[in-house]
Amino acid sequence: MDAWQEQNNRYLAASLQWLRRRLVRLLPAAPPPVPASPQPLPAVVESTRKPWFGRTEPAPQLVLATSSGESGVQQGAEDTLAAAAAARAEAASMVPPPALHMLAERLGLSEFERDTLLMCAAAELDPGIAVLFAQLQGQPSRGAPSFSLALQALDEPNWDALSPHRPLRYARLVEWVGTNAALPLTATPMRADERIVHYLKGLNFVDERLTPLLAPAGDAGPALLAPSQQAVAAAIQSQLQAAAEHTQVPLVHLVGVDAHSRLDVARATCAALGRHLYKLSLDALPSSKSDLELLARLWQRERLLLPIALYLDADELPATGELAAAFKSFSARDIGLAFVGWREAPARNGVQALSFDVAKPGAREQCEAWQQALSGTPLSGNAAQLAPQLASHFDLNLGDVDRSMATARAAAGAEPLSLQALWRACRQLTQPQLDQLAQRLEPKATWNDLVLSDEATALLRQIAAQVRHRYQVYQQWGFADRMTRGLGISALFAGESGTGKTMAAEVLANELDLALYRIDLSAVVSKYIGETEKNLRRLFDAAEQGGAILFFDEADALFGKRSEVKDSHDRYANIEVNYLLQRMEAFSGLAILATNMKNALDPAFMRRLRFVLDVPYPGPAERRRMWERALSPAVPREGLDYERLAKLNLSGGNIHSIALNASFMAAARGGPLTQGMLLNAVRSELRKLGKPVNEAELR
Repeated sequence: MDAWQEQNNRYLAASLQWLRRRLVRLLPAAPPPVPASPQPLPAVVESTRKPWFGRTEPAPQLVLATSSGESGVQQGAEDTLAAAAAARAEAASMVPPPALHMLAERLGLSEFERDTLLMCAAAELDPGIAVLFAQLQGQPSRGAPSFSLALQALDEPNWDALSPHRPLRYARLVEWVGTNAALPLTATPMRADERIVHYLKGLNFVDERLTPLLAPAGDAGPALLAPSQQAVAAAIQSQLQAAAEHTQVPLVHLVGVDAHSRLDVARATCAALGRHLYKLSLDALPSSKSDLELLARLWQRERLLLPIALYLDADELPATGELAAAFKSFSARDIGLAFVGWREAPARNGVQALSFDVAKPGAREQCEAWQQALSGTPLSGNAAQLAPQLASHFDLNLGDVDRSMATARAAAGAEPLSLQALWRACRQLTQPQLDQLAQRLEPKATWNDLVLSDEATALLRQIAAQVRHRYQVYQQWGFADRMTRGLGISALFAGESGTGKTMAAEVLANELDLALYRIDLSAVVSKYIGETEKNLRRLFDAAEQGGAILFFDEADALFGKRSEVKDSHDRYANIEVNYLLQRMEAFSGLAILATNMKNALDPAFMRRLRFVLDVPYPGPAERRRMWERALSPAVPREGLDYERLAKLNLSGGNIHSIALNASFMAAARGGPLTQGMLLNAVRSELRKLGKPVNEAELR
């Protein structure tokens, strides 16, 4: 590269010398001096002043006194120009060719346009040549050439070079300086674009006007692809090569749920094609048509000067509006190799495009990735057992697997890696996406805290077992090859308020060591059409990736029955329910619905539920156990009658509130908790619920 740089500089020097010779030819011939006496004129005299376009400036020079002498100088100038042209042609024979020739070839410049660009860049490359421009144009301050000067100085002048559709103007290779509207366009000073001047000197970097809008997509190291994703990247390369005969490279649409997988496929494709990938955010697209036009032209120029490609993520692209219009206009231009990431396949809009589905690595591929990552790492367990457990609970791409391993190694230090350390690393990686849409609950309840019938408890343990052994049944035993839907586990907890539905969900989360998220309806449901479905989609996607348990409390608010369509509100409400039906069936994680209005749920949901747990109102035996477990072991107590308390018709939630309030009474009095304090708290709870207070039971 250093040798090419040296040869390129030699070519530029030869070209500037050639250009200087051509410009000198345009200088006006000096008139013969007037003799001061009738004495014979010498062959050569020295003039102290020289006229320049009607003005006189001190310029000592030699003036020829005979016509034969003038002819000799002209011939010498022609010989010098021919020698400069020969030296320039010889310097241009370098391999690879000089930057000016490469630019002319890539942008389709004629020889006249190429040399016009050289003339515009000459003032930057050789400041001394600006004096010639000023002299030839008759203005000392005009150190930049004009198109009119190019027409006079260069061979094969062509007026088409000034056309807005020719490269000099379209690709913004040159720009006109000054705002004097009185000057015609041909007389307006021109200068080469700064990016182009650097290119001619051999410095080839992305235009600084684009760098704030672009982000390199290859800084995270080589793309990690599963075999199924490698096949997609190979198919893209094959179709792009087949489409190379077309004048415009088609857009490449990458369709899939996981944005990281889409980007990794684009990065791998660019690496195979020897291109650098840059990301352009949709927010960076200007709404102004003139600014959008400038952005498109600058990018078109860059992709001809550099081996680069573009990636745009269209997940958040609205269907209509200024941003949608800007994206459509920009993507319809000839922007070279460009990838557009979509969550769902876009509608046809007349733009030539290739579309490819990009899925996350399958469960088997993730398991193999975990086994490969764990091989050679000191473990406190068996990698053959750890990998399936991680692959069945967390839906990660290969980059996330690597990041989770790095986090777990950093946390473990010199200790062997354990399942718990890897589990925590995976949860740490995936939790932030869910925190924006749902409320994370810290599960503290255990099986000992839960008071349910033996049948209900057995059903909960069955749910936990199915979640734990999903990989074995679905992947190793082949059920996933026979099923396209219903690979997740959904359960309905139905019962009156306070009977323990939320506690049962906490117990499952504790047992499985998974994050528990209660859906915040205020963050999910939106009055704007389509926003509720978008929020639910993000919620389910994040839960699948992080293996989290989704807990829909008061599920009847979201999963209610579809109604007869009487107006647009009914229609869109039914659309939301229909989307939930489809998304619940496709969800691969554990979703728990809790309601005290089971009959209000849409019947279609009941068919899609794998488990229905009816949580009954507690009887006396269950209430006694609840009273015994409601108080913390550290609470001092005296004379408590659990048999009498169990006769009070209260739910588990009421019992917990009463025990808490009574404990505050005891703390305020500075003594142990007594039966009377509990009964006083019962009175307050019943009044809060609007239930009658039977004083005979509370004496």
